[in-house]
Amino acid sequence: MADTLLDDVAGLLRDTADRVVLPLFRHLDDADVIEKAPGELVTIADRRAEEMISAGLLRLRPGSVVVGEEAVADDPDLLRHLRASGDVWLVDPVDGTGNFAAGRRPFALMVSLLTDGEPVAAWVFDPLADALATARSGEGTYLDGQQLHLPEKAPPMGELRGAAMTRYLPGPSRRRVEAGGARLGELLPGQHCAGREYLDVLTGRQQFVLFGRTLPWDHGPGTLLVRAAGGVARRLDGTDYHPANSEHGLLVAVNDEVWNTVHAALLPS
Repeated sequence: MADTLLDDVAGLLRDTADRVVLPLFRHLDDADVIEKAPGELVTIADRRAEEMISAGLLRLRPGSVVVGEEAVADDPDLLRHLRASGDVWLVDPVDGTGNFAAGRRPFALMVSLLTDGEPVAAWVFDPLADALATARSGEGTYLDGQQLHLPEKAPPMGELRGAAMTRYLPGPSRRRVEAGGARLGELLPGQHCAGREYLDVLTGRQQFVLFGRTLPWDHGPGTLLVRAAGGVARRLDGTDYHPANSEHGLLVAVNDEVWNTVHAALLPS
């Protein structure tokens, strides 16, 4: 991997935010927002940003493949590349589109790189907070240039704070999670932006986050960031997360102890 890759992709995300995304924030017309599926919005910013990011990534890695959220909406067969050989980029051009379309924060631009089917690098950029997290597998996670190390010890169960997005969980699991929240210090409803949830885990604002739906562009970048900083990202059955796996349910935590404690509290057997 080229030494400048982390900086090159970071620069691409910053440039895309400055040139495409932020100028459209709170300046969208009704025609600029459509429902691509029931309850799923896409804006002109999503499409333009994905075009710019995709073109930039292909310049950085000629011969690579881009799997972007909006491209997959048009051609779901692109998902087959997530287990393919070579370099494959996952792109979420505007994570938190619902927030963006409503003129609310947070939202983020996210990219991850898979090589021969394994995640090897990740980027999450919150342009309003000017917060940029990057990681390479085995080489650590950095936030605005400073390396992060997630805590190895866990607070008591009653002091744990995190979010749970339960909408896409099966009914019985959803009810167990909602009831189990009373065992923890604080169970938050989520911010409708996976990228911001991962940044909040990395910065200590929360010790865990549980997701019901696990679309690859939403979680490929953030799970690598957390793992490279010492955290864990596992399916609810305890198996490690991989972006090519489309099952529902993902629990991310700052360490093993927190993962086990939160899992026992929210999903008791």
